[in-house]
Amino acid sequence: MSTQAPLSVARVKKTERVVGPIILVGAPGAGKGTQAKLIAAEYAIPQISTGDLFRANVAQGTDLGLKVKQILSHGELVADGLVDDMVAHRLGEPDVNRGFILDGFPRTVGQAEWLDSYLKSRQADGGSAPFSAVSPIVVQIVVGYNHLLQRITGRRSCPTCGRIYNVYFQPPNGEGVCDLDGGRLFVRPDDTEAVVSERLKEYERQTLPVVEYYRARGQVVDVDGNQPVEAVAAEAFQAIEHADRV
Repeated sequence: MSTQAPLSVARVKKTERVVGPIILVGAPGAGKGTQAKLIAAEYAIPQISTGDLFRANVAQGTDLGLKVKQILSHGELVADGLVDDMVAHRLGEPDVNRGFILDGFPRTVGQAEWLDSYLKSRQADGGSAPFSAVSPIVVQIVVGYNHLLQRITGRRSCPTCGRIYNVYFQPPNGEGVCDLDGGRLFVRPDDTEAVVSERLKEYERQTLPVVEYYRARGQVVDVDGNQPVEAVAAEAFQAIEHADRV
């Protein structure tokens, strides 16, 4: 008997059932963006990035966007309340009803507390948002400090075709030269060790309190990000499938 039918049925169920909120965290270079896309495709749910929300609201000239544009033009940080409002507006759209991935939110404990309150209010309004009945899971992609440094500082880019190499993990055939067009590879200014080190310190300062907030509630699952992309994704899927989230 063929095994294809049961697999197909399982796949349909995975993309139809209520997944709930997934909060994805990971240091710069941990592969969070790649994993967010894989999880979104696996469960057919949207990835919600605060950066994308900022850009969309500014581009559309919404009231929230105009406020953000003014704040950023003065080099100031966008206040939690304004970010919360943008997220709330996005979570009012129908494509999130089964669940969603939050990327870049919550960044502070205050935002995490707001999200808890928001989900409770949506659950109390008569069940109009099925995702609110499932508690958030925080999937943290964990990669060692030295490995992160190699991933980022080892990047080399071709100015002509845009192809990206890594001198440690995916080097070009010829040192410093693109395999495709012979372009001289360069290092982006943000990929130097000094800059990366500061970015990682800032990430820890901002993110650790949020992770600990959720860990105290038993909602954090650590995923080994030192593995190949497919293995990391498989571990993330396993965490999402088996987490106690009611």
